[in-house]
Amino acid sequence: MNYKEFSREQRDAELGNLWSEYNGIKEKGLKLNMARGVPSPEQLALSLGMLDILHGDDCRAEDGTDCRNYGVMDGIPECKRLMAQVMGVTPEMVMVGGNSSLNMMFDTIACFMNHPVLPGHPAWALVPDRKFLCPVPGYDRHFGVTEYFGFEMIPVPMDENGPDMDMVEELVKDPAVKGMWCVPKYSNPSGISYSDEVVRRIAALKPAAEDFRLMWDNAYCIHDLFDDHDEILNIFEECEKTGNIDMPIEFCSTSKITFPGSGVAAMAASENNMKVIKEKYKYQNIGFDKLNMLRHVRFFGDFEGMKAHMKKHAEILRPRFDIVLDKLSTRLEEYGVVSYNRPRGGYFVCVDVYDGTAKRVVALCKEAGVNLTGAGATYPYGNDPHDSNIRIAPSFPSLEDLSSAMDVFCICARIAALEKMNEQGLA
Repeated sequence: MNYKEFSREQRDAELGNLWSEYNGIKEKGLKLNMARGVPSPEQLALSLGMLDILHGDDCRAEDGTDCRNYGVMDGIPECKRLMAQVMGVTPEMVMVGGNSSLNMMFDTIACFMNHPVLPGHPAWALVPDRKFLCPVPGYDRHFGVTEYFGFEMIPVPMDENGPDMDMVEELVKDPAVKGMWCVPKYSNPSGISYSDEVVRRIAALKPAAEDFRLMWDNAYCIHDLFDDHDEILNIFEECEKTGNIDMPIEFCSTSKITFPGSGVAAMAASENNMKVIKEKYKYQNIGFDKLNMLRHVRFFGDFEGMKAHMKKHAEILRPRFDIVLDKLSTRLEEYGVVSYNRPRGGYFVCVDVYDGTAKRVVALCKEAGVNLTGAGATYPYGNDPHDSNIRIAPSFPSLEDLSSAMDVFCICARIAALEKMNEQGLA
């Protein structure tokens, strides 16, 4: 039943039926949101016990630090140890921050803009044609950071193994290329995890810019949907083998583990990188929220407790992903106008609709009461050259609302595809 095999008359008839169905949906006055990866109320409820876990004067860290007071710029020892286990590094490499890993990424780029990453090299702000590599489809907020700081962003296509490494290896020969964004596990939005070969090739890069840095955003490092989950190589271990230990800077947070608005973020870096970064933070901050760090450690107990907590999240999320994938399979796939991933973790389903129709699909969905991430958001400057990629975030709606939203999405994708085929004059 591929639409490309339809005659013009068949497509017109199909469009008429779909418009009738679409107009019926509009009359329902839906208000459904699949725009961002926001945890559902059921997920937030999993961490409510954290709110009253501290009692009276029992607010001291294991080294005696009074967490109610000033001080300890890089985090209390037990929280550094926990976040080190999450990232697979030693506690000495870790700095624990506030609630937002994106904030720490922004601050890191800002730091390197104003202070040399390496002695004898100019701060990035003094490089007029500075560039950053952006695997696509990717995370819009990453792109927003490097756009804000005036980098030329170079899209690098992704496949099922990760970024196109032939292209990356060629691009880093340009000394103006200062870094690359990476979401190595359950990448946002494609859901793919970097293969061992890709991680090894990234670790073995020989950039012309000695101050080239990997922004290794391991946001979904323990966000598995299944017990037989994806595993990625440890970037620091691989970079140590190749003499590139200063290249990666890793980030993570508990934003989708506990409370997005009041989680704990952390970063890991080599001694050389951390020296530069902490030089900035000592002027910027007298100490992040140590009570929140202490709450998190006492709530989880240890890393095993955190992983057990994530299994509860998976139980809530799996049915939502199942709904999205089932709707795409049964209500859209047979028409030959969609391709999509089947993620094993993370927070998104990445959908490619018929070329040239993503903006139209998003607009039709919005008119029918379903809010999606803007078309093009998964590419630098919002420029998807195929106008096809759409990120679906299934976590927040109820199961019933999600099912309704996906019905709307499938109808809109079919309408947009048929319109585009007629516009193209297909026989």
